Amino acid sequence: MTTTQQAKAELLHALHVPGKPLVLANVWDAATARLVAAAGAPAVATASASVSWTRGVADGGGLDLAGSLAQTELVVRSVDVPVTADLEDGLAEDAPGVGRTVTELLALGAVGMNLEDSRAAGLRPVAEAAERVAAARAAADAAGIRLYLNARTDVFLFGTGAVEDAIERARAYLAAGADGIFVPGPTDPAVITELLAALPGVRLNVGGGAGAPNVADMARLGVARISLGPGLARVAYAAVRRAAEEVYGSGSYDSLTGGLEYGELNALFD
Repeated sequence: MTTTQQAKAELLHALHVPGKPLVLANVWDAATARLVAAAGAPAVATASASVSWTRGVADGGGLDLAGSLAQTELVVRSVDVPVTADLEDGLAEDAPGVGRTVTELLALGAVGMNLEDSRAAGLRPVAEAAERVAAARAAADAAGIRLYLNARTDVFLFGTGAVEDAIERARAYLAAGADGIFVPGPTDPAVITELLAALPGVRLNVGGGAGAPNVADMARLGVARISLGPGLARVAYAAVRRAAEEVYGSGSYDSLTGGLEYGELNALFD
C-alpha cells in the first residue's frame, strides 16, 4: 500500500454519491484509458467483455486471471485517476481464491473491483455469492486498502428478473461487506426507483446506453454510478468493421474520415 493508492481509494469512495452519479465509460487498454481520462473522467473502469475481446477470448468465462490483471495493470499505469477493475466472479473457483485475486489486484495499484454473482452455469446461490464478497472484503482489509467493492447481481440477465430477488441479493452482499450494488439490465425508471426505495442509502450502479435514462435523469432518480460496460468497445469495433468492409468492397476510404490524428494518438504516450 502507498499513500497515493490509499488516497485514490478514498477518492473513489467519495465519487459515489446518490443523485450525483459517477459516470464510467469503461475501457480496455492504455489508449482508451488515457482518452477517457482526458475527456474528464474522475475515475476509470475496465469492462470484462472489452478486456476479453482484446485478449482474444469470449466474454463470460473465456478470460483468465492473468490476462485480466495484465490489462488492468496497463490501465493503472496509464492514468493518474482511481482505477476499478471488472473481474467477473473474481476469476476464482472458491471464496479463498477470490481473496487471492483481490490481493493481486491491489498489488497493481487498482482501488476498486466489480464482483458478480453469476458464472457459466448461471447465478450462484445467495449464500455462496455473499461468501465471495466477504472474502474480497477481508483480503482488502488485510492489505490495508479501502477497496471500493461493487457487488453485481445478474438477476435481470440470467435469473428470474424479479426486483424482489435483486433486493434480496443486494442486502446479502451489503451485509457481507460490499460498498455498492450493481444491477445491470433494468432501464425502466420505475424499476430503478423500486430498487432504490427498497435499499435506502445504497450506492446503486446501473447500466447506461441506448434505451436507458440519460445521466441527468439517472441523477434525479438517485443513482450513484452509471457504467457503459462494453459500449465503447462495441462502437470502436463497429468502426473497424465499417472501414474494413468498405475498403475490401467498394475500394474506397470514406469510413476513415473523422478518425483521430496519428500525432494525437501518439502523443498520448509521449
